[in-house]
Amino acid sequence: MRILCFYRIKTIETAELPVGPYIIVSNHTSYLDIFFMHSILPKYPFVFLGKSELLYYPIIRTYFKNLNIPVYRKDKRKSGQAYLLSEKAVKEGWSLVIFPEATISNVDCPKMLPFKHGAFKLAKSLNIPILPLTFTSNYKLFSDPTNILGPAQPGVSRLYIHPYISVETINKLEVLELTQKCFDIINRPILEEFPQFKD
Repeated sequence: MRILCFYRIKTIETAELPVGPYIIVSNHTSYLDIFFMHSILPKYPFVFLGKSELLYYPIIRTYFKNLNIPVYRKDKRKSGQAYLLSEKAVKEGWSLVIFPEATISNVDCPKMLPFKHGAFKLAKSLNIPILPLTFTSNYKLFSDPTNILGPAQPGVSRLYIHPYISVETINKLEVLELTQKCFDIINRPILEEFPQFKD
């Protein structure tokens, strides 16, 4: 899909990847964030944890249904099932991709929304590292499929692969501290490229 649609990924920063499995966390401004993961990490098996609503989007549904763990945010029983499936996937050697913003913002992209804590609780519970990523231009290339007037054009995706956060560091931090640390890491390139968001 990336080649046929003339998308190119330009990696601005690259850091060493941790030994898997690990949790990959990224900002989320476009569904390209999902599709590009396989180009970024082709040798590292992973599954997505994502909102169950993705199962209702025709094109994304097929992709998501077979490769991912749906999170039913309004059903506590099914939410618990998502945790058990995540734990099973990690034991089998799969990494997990989670977008802590939990949605795509419709305003001021790529300004980030506050992070939910689930990914960071999971990292502490499963005792695995965290790999933060930042995309700074995907929002210009392709928007939410429900936005029929949104952008859909070829171009360059700018990517930052940050140093991973070790299990030792994760264990030293409280969930709120870890959430803020990851937010600041991922947000740094956005603020550098878009200084208007610093205020």
